[in-house]
Amino acid sequence: MPNIEIYTSPLCGYCHAAKRLLDAKGAGFLEYDVSRDPAKRQEMMQRANGRHTVPQIFIDAHHIGGFDDMAALDRAGKLDALLIDN
Repeated sequence: MPNIEIYTSPLCGYCHAAKRLLDAKGAGFLEYDVSRDPAKRQEMMQRANGRHTVPQIFIDAHHIGGFDDMAALDRAGKLDALLIDN
């Protein structure tokens, strides 16, 4: 499995949806709660080119974007290829 990282906050519905989608795909991930860690929020914004909304999703250090971006990849049939080791 690739290294998947997701920056979230507890009350974010899109964060929960992103985690459900990854769980449904059997993809393990590291989760960072930015609501409790200002340093992680700054790290997220730097890695995500200034995006400040959650979730922000990274697969093997490649910025996927938010839930809508990941869901669009899934609808296009492109997400599964990112979730397997190459």
